[in-house]
Amino acid sequence: MRHLAALAAVMLTALPAAAQETKEIGHVNTALTNLGLTRSHRVVVERFEDPKVRGVSCWISQARTGGLSGMVGLAEDPARFGLTCAATGPVQVGAEARRGERGERVYESDTSLFFKETRVHRFIDEERNAVVYLAWSTRLVEGSPHNAVAVVPIR
Repeated sequence: MRHLAALAAVMLTALPAAAQETKEIGHVNTALTNLGLTRSHRVVVERFEDPKVRGVSCWISQARTGGLSGMVGLAEDPARFGLTCAATGPVQVGAEARRGERGERVYESDTSLFFKETRVHRFIDEERNAVVYLAWSTRLVEGSPHNAVAVVPIR
């Protein structure tokens, strides 16, 4: 019984941390694992809203490792992802939205049991009247992390 409680604790800590109201939109299986007896490798698409910028939705696609280790939350997901954001209504940047060169984190997803995450930071480009979102992996790959950028104009 103690082993089941420990396994449940590991599984709960391995669930993705996310921004407010992250929703899985769908997924595609990319490779069958263990003759279909466990979850397949997949690419998952999730949507999240920026809590301090109204009228913007972002979608991130991420590779997820399948197999037994993926099912129980022990697998390390690849640091590969795509990001797009769009105005889904009038874009209104809240006064509390952090400005400056360091931006503000608006999304986070664990991609391994320890130390590796996918993060999305928001930057306000006041010169060009745009909101810029930068997705990046906390894992360095050959000297620099994987990253992606999406831009939404403020009109």
